Amino acid sequence: MANIASARKRIRQTAKRTARNTARKSRMRTFIKKVETAIESGDQAAAREALRIAQPEIQRAASKGVAHHNTVARKISRLSARIKTLATA
Repeated sequence: MANIASARKRIRQTAKRTARNTARKSRMRTFIKKVETAIESGDQAAAREALRIAQPEIQRAASKGVAHHNTVARKISRLSARIKTLATA
């Protein structure tokens, strides 16, 4: 355990930051799962609406540094491509 006050404070800050980042990452995954569930149901309108709601939340994770920008771009791109194929299927 840290004995110096600045080190104790650093531990507290890290714990808070870790909890916040975990919550953001979990929230991002939840929104992605909602979109995937809508895609599996086969309803393109519902899937498109779910993606419209999820997109800002997923991008927020990138802007806060929880996820990499390219990872977020790839996930959104693949989800939208899967929604697009629902029209032809």
